[in-house]
Formats: sequence, C-alpha cells, structure tokens
Amino acid sequence: MSSDDLATPAGAARVLRAFGIRPRKRWGQHFLVSRRALDQILAAADLTDQDTVLEIGAGLGTLTAALAERAGRVIAVEIDRALLPALQAAVGSCPNVQTIIDDAMTIDLAAAFGASPGPRKFVANLPYNVASALIVALLEPPLGVQRMVVTVQREVAGRLSARPGTKDYGILSVAAQFRAEVAVVDTLPASAFMPPPEVESAVVRLETRERPVCPVLDEGMFFRVVRAAFSQRRKTVRNALAGGFPMPASDAEAACLQAGVAPGRRGETLHLVEFAALADAVTKMVGQRNAGVAQEGVS
Repeated sequence: MSSDDLATPAGAARVLRAFGIRPRKRWGQHFLVSRRALDQILAAADLTDQDTVLEIGAGLGTLTAALAERAGRVIAVEIDRALLPALQAAVGSCPNVQTIIDDAMTIDLAAAFGASPGPRKFVANLPYNVASALIVALLEPPLGVQRMVVTVQREVAGRLSARPGTKDYGILSVAAQFRAEVAVVDTLPASAFMPPPEVESAVVRLETRERPVCPVLDEGMFFRVVRAAFSQRRKTVRNALAGGFPMPASDAEAACLQAGVAPGRRGETLHLVEFAALADAVTKMVGQRNAGVAQEGVS
C-alpha cells in the first residue's frame, strides 16, 4: 500500500484491521490519515536524495514511505513493537529505510544518524507527550540537524513560535528560537488523524542557525537564567535571579542594571538578546565571586 493510500481514513483502517492493531493512548498514537497534511509536511521538509532523515514515531509507516521516496536515507524510530509488522509492510521494499524499535527518549540520537555525509533533517508526527523534550534535544549543535518539520499539538506550536510579552512565551520559546528560526506552517484538524486527538495539531518548521541568535559566554548559565526567570512568572527578574541561584538581591539588581534590563521587569517580557546580556552579566559576577573566594583561600 502506498503512502497516499495509507494517508486516508479507509487505508489506515484496513491496515489496523489487517494487523490487529489498536492505537495505544499511553504512547500518544494518532496515525496520520490526511493526504493534504502529508503533502504539507513533505513540502516544508523540501527533501532531496542527498538528505538523511530521522523520523520518530513511525507508526504505520505513512510518513516513512513518503520520506523514503524523496530522501537518500531514512531512519525510522518506533517504540511500539506491535506496529513493526505494519511498518515493515509499508517500507520493507525500501532499501534506504532503517527501522529502529526503541524509545526515542533513551536512544543515542547521534548514533542513530550515523556518519551520513549529506544534510540531516528531522521530520516526524511527534507523540504529544514527548514532543517538547525531543525538539530541544534535537536542536543541540552536535547532532547537526539542519531542518526540522514536526507535527505537534497546536499549543506546543504556539509556545515554540511565541513572542515576548505573550502568554505562550516561555522556556520552550527561548530554547527553540535561540537555535532556530521557527515558523508555523499550518494547523491541522483532529480529523487528520486516527483516532482523532482531543486537540488541534500544527505543522512547525524549524530552520537551525549555524550559531545561536545571540552568542553568550556560557550557554549553561544562559539557560539557568532563563529557567529562573520563568520559574514563577509573577516574579520580577531581580527576585527570580535572587531566588533561583541564589544570590543577594543587591547582586541580582546589579546584574540587571549591567545588562541594561530594568530589575522590575518580568521574565516573559525579555527578548533573547536581553536574556543573553543578563546571562553574561551573571556569568561575570559569579566568576568574580568565585575568584574572590579562591583568593581568600590562598591567603
């Protein structure tokens, strides 16, 4: 059965019956049954025969088969062993598809990609319960993923693309936009999936940057500052820093002023460049404090 046939309610239903498959809620299984949605995902991915594509949540192989027709190599990861017969029926004749039955949250993603020389892309209809964590992990520079096209819960798409000062702006927004240009391609109705989820979905494209949008002295410190700023949204930046590190309120205020950030602002109003300046100010302050402590120890 072709990917076009699978991407219909009737086609997916035939496969489910043929292999005795019942979608499992615990793994967020909602199989794609919309040709329009499939075409949108493929157009956003813009694949060539030089690309290596990683897919997580391969399911019945609907997207996997379509990727195999366009990409040089496809690595399809699926956690549910019960889906393997259906997945193999969809892509078993595709020599460029490697199937991995494992948990995407625990596998070595770099090893999954292997040493493929061409561009790396990630295209997937992600299970809602692991989508955010996987996206952040796949944006890590060592993996070298150039483009990601993911189908996620509409709420997650809103958080990925949110701008400062909006209710959806948070840690996920900053983490994604720090490393990638984020664009929502389109929203998808629940009827695009079988069984239909209780929420709408969206296709999101993330084009990774060669370097972060705002270079920082210490990326670990940058994300510590971001987490502190969003830990309690009603707190001012000064109080969030003082409680999150911890540090004296006077030091937190000094770091804000050094970064050009008003201490009374709230974290959800800060742009990435402001977070970077604040993180660098904290990095310098902590470094100076540690150097002072070390000097006292020597004397």
